[in-house]
Amino acid sequence: MQAKAFLFAAFFSATAAFRPPVRQMTRQRLSPLQAEPEISFAELDGSNVRVGIIATRWNDDVITKLKNGAMEALKECGVQEKNVFETQVPGAFELPLASRYLALSNTVDVIINIGCLIKGDTMHFEYICEAASSGLMRVGLDTGVPCIFGVLTVLSKEQALDRAKEDKSNSGYVWGKSAVEMAILRSDAMGARGVKKMGLNFAKDGLNGEKSGGTPGTKPKIGF
Repeated sequence: MQAKAFLFAAFFSATAAFRPPVRQMTRQRLSPLQAEPEISFAELDGSNVRVGIIATRWNDDVITKLKNGAMEALKECGVQEKNVFETQVPGAFELPLASRYLALSNTVDVIINIGCLIKGDTMHFEYICEAASSGLMRVGLDTGVPCIFGVLTVLSKEQALDRAKEDKSNSGYVWGKSAVEMAILRSDAMGARGVKKMGLNFAKDGLNGEKSGGTPGTKPKIGF
């Protein structure tokens, strides 16, 4: 038995010499001045896009930074201040219903839902994450109004703040750009309200019988 144990030990020692060294992968972090979003966007014209922003009140310090990032992106895309409607709900669980109300008002072209869920000691985190994500997806599919899932689902407050920095790595900035792109995509598909098209040519006749690319009609007041 001792001889066998010696042979096994000698074998594993010999094979270990031929194993490639383990390389520890590290992600390079950019300084705030260099930080850029991980996704790229084409130049977007949001001058005629109407945006609804629904934000939660939980983790207000993080939410405020995320909303500022989204507003900065909308401004860069030329979205007019008068075309941005903002409201609040208590938490992420309430986002889908509020989004549905706003979508059915037919006064916005896209909705940005902003929230922050931080995992605790119970299953509450998992239940709310699932309800919020599936609920917002359903609202978008049922109403045809894009609902941007701007809900952070993180394991710590530090992770949340790391995604809400005052630069273009801010997740809210990405959500703002995504909102304008999806609003233009919706307009291109359905032909709505004079929003600049992306060239997909899905339909000739638009919403409310408008011709795609034609002169926009009178818009209802934005909001509920």
